Amino acid sequence: MDAPVRVGLVGAGPWARIFTAPLLARGPHCTLSAVWARRRDLAGKLAARHGAVAVDAFDDLLTSCEAIAFAVPPDVQADLAARAARAGLAVLLDKPIGLDLAQAEELADVVATSGVMSQLVLTNRYRPTMRAFLDDVAGFGPTSGRATFLGGGALPGGAFATPWRQEQGGLLDLGPHVLDALEATLGPIGEVAAVGDPLGIVGITCTHGGGAFSQAVMSITTPVEPSGLVVELVGPHGRITLDTAAGDVADGHRDLGAAMATVAAEFAASVRTGVPHPLDVRHGLHLQRLIDEATEQLAAAG
Repeated sequence: MDAPVRVGLVGAGPWARIFTAPLLARGPHCTLSAVWARRRDLAGKLAARHGAVAVDAFDDLLTSCEAIAFAVPPDVQADLAARAARAGLAVLLDKPIGLDLAQAEELADVVATSGVMSQLVLTNRYRPTMRAFLDDVAGFGPTSGRATFLGGGALPGGAFATPWRQEQGGLLDLGPHVLDALEATLGPIGEVAAVGDPLGIVGITCTHGGGAFSQAVMSITTPVEPSGLVVELVGPHGRITLDTAAGDVADGHRDLGAAMATVAAEFAASVRTGVPHPLDVRHGLHLQRLIDEATEQLAAAG
């Protein structure tokens, strides 16, 4: 068995504590070697919890690790991930890959030029229930669908009430999850038409390349519990549904824990073999282009 990939983590906020650090530290495919964050005290606490070290500068990660994972705002990620790629390190990226399309395009270009492996943490795509759902969809032949992702995490006092989420709204934060799920089930999205309030509820109608169509609704300022991605597909044989929120309540988040293990295993495999992961930075850029188109429509209408 190959040695675990030594990964440095950028960030020590809620998502780093809940998801990214534990998935890297649990082994056996990756190991959390070091943590860097702007707040040295939080980095120290997170590193100590997982047997890693806290470093004083981002450059220290570049010289002590094989890969870098990110759990920081998208504009910070876009800059630092490009630096990591130029240094020859693989990158495990959060979504969205940039705060805007220009940042996303620049990061994707740097990763491509550097020839390093990249992988996007679209959490739901690594869930066993999602992968089983996609297997079912392959024989179902859906012709249309809808997806919702509603929650109040960015409301004042919420766990994810970070400035970029409160300023940008749910489309940039949840859009990658929703649009990716609709593409995975109904085929590539050719056109999007967006309506709604960027800081409230956003609705998108998607036209897919194979002739299917779908609708999506998302918000991070709507207090719905439990919160999670729901996908419903309709076809000649009826309908099938995936409800990640209900599944988490019923299953005690075991599905999410399994997703964490899958992220680490597939990232390590990509780093060791040099075979690109299908959910790489290019896929992140594609999703960001769709989001940018929808964002421009909302701005023009508002």
